[in-house]
Amino acid sequence: MTDGTDRFASTNPARPAEVVGHFAVARATDVDTAVARAAAAQRDWAKVTVPARAEMIAAIGAVLAQRKAALAELVSREAGKILVEAGGDVQEAIDMAAYIAGQGRAAWGTVHPCEMPSKIGFTMRQPVGVVGMITPWNFPVAIPSWKIFPALLAGNGVVIKPSELAPACCDAFVQACIDAGVPEGLVNVVHGFGDAGGALTVHPGVRAVSFTGSVPTGRRVAAAAMEVGPKLVSLELGGKNAMIVMPDADLDLVVEGALFGAFGTSGQRCTSTSRLVVHRDVAGELVDLLAARAAKLVLGDPLSPSTDVGPVIDRPSLDRIASMVERASAEGNEIVVGGEPVTVDGCDGGAFFAPTIVRGATRSSYIARNEVFGPVLTVLEIGSLDDAIDTVNDCDYGLSASIYTSDVNGALRAVHEIDTGIVYVNAPTIGAEIHLPFGGTKFTGNGYREAGSRGLEQFSETKSVYIDYSGKLHKAQIDNRESIA
Repeated sequence: MTDGTDRFASTNPARPAEVVGHFAVARATDVDTAVARAAAAQRDWAKVTVPARAEMIAAIGAVLAQRKAALAELVSREAGKILVEAGGDVQEAIDMAAYIAGQGRAAWGTVHPCEMPSKIGFTMRQPVGVVGMITPWNFPVAIPSWKIFPALLAGNGVVIKPSELAPACCDAFVQACIDAGVPEGLVNVVHGFGDAGGALTVHPGVRAVSFTGSVPTGRRVAAAAMEVGPKLVSLELGGKNAMIVMPDADLDLVVEGALFGAFGTSGQRCTSTSRLVVHRDVAGELVDLLAARAAKLVLGDPLSPSTDVGPVIDRPSLDRIASMVERASAEGNEIVVGGEPVTVDGCDGGAFFAPTIVRGATRSSYIARNEVFGPVLTVLEIGSLDDAIDTVNDCDYGLSASIYTSDVNGALRAVHEIDTGIVYVNAPTIGAEIHLPFGGTKFTGNGYREAGSRGLEQFSETKSVYIDYSGKLHKAQIDNRESIA
């Protein structure tokens, strides 16, 4: 929150009295300056060969690897992740650097046969110019890497506005870029709240906007960006991810996957397992097993090796999660385990919520249709695979889903018929790897994918090129049809 001036504090969600850092709130003029710096640096950066850009990104990855331990501790302190998950956040950025660096020598276009003799047609990609990025707090190092590295490889300049809840992590990431030798002004950070993000979104010097966050904010970003002129706008929004469990599933494996998927990162991944769509033949046994394990998870300081589940990001999030669980109870659902905030010794004022299982929900239940973004797993019982697939698809979101079964035919049916961007078989809904495209359907996004070979698409434009070396005028289909006749 702001301190009454033009600065705000970032605090530790496990101990809110602990201030991680103070940051200046960017004004519109600050955004202007950042965009101008990025544009000036981008003009020279675009002239650098793609393999040389890739070498720079590899150098950033090396700096991140050297600083992994310190960065992981910062992520844990500022975002509340337990230390092992915070290390995974940083490792993802290191891996992304390696992958994107490799893309610097991969194919960036396709060659096509032309209708005319002595003519070549091919595609290439070119930078858009300056990319504006708005990133969340839950992966404060990994997500900037998903956006910044492909944007740089494509030849762009960058202005990033990180979440006000994890600004120090973004600063540390950008400092690693600078220390690795990224040209001055090429990557810029502006801090603040909605006004700063809004100014970046509508800035005429920004040609592409990449946003990760909630559906309501994403809609506003998209509308505002398109109102001021043509921009590439990529949106990565919410999820209400479901795990299907069939009667022939390995229940021990299901329990491990559901615990990690639902309560890892305190349920604050966009891919967190939020719905357990379980066959009624095994529902009772599975819920009992899960409840017994969930009740034993240790909540505590995320820096402590003994902690299983850290805090949620802040007190407003804690209150929102509690309100959703209270509503579920009022609507007649059973709170099997958890269901309330927890006080943790040594973490005064920490935003801790007990791992929670809600049973008895139907497709129309509020808790089953809306993103909780907290450690809450809602159980829905089904009677067949068709019912399970219909239940998964009966949702506004389409990011990730999974199915546990020993029936290969049923698993492949689910893979084809589930309407999500990501599907897992015999694994939870989390665990995406950076070399595969990441994104979803319906309200989860607007069609772009991050990571993988398609990660460059939101940061570059496709150009079609024709080279005619015949020495005569060709008239495409006109000449072609005459020659055939």
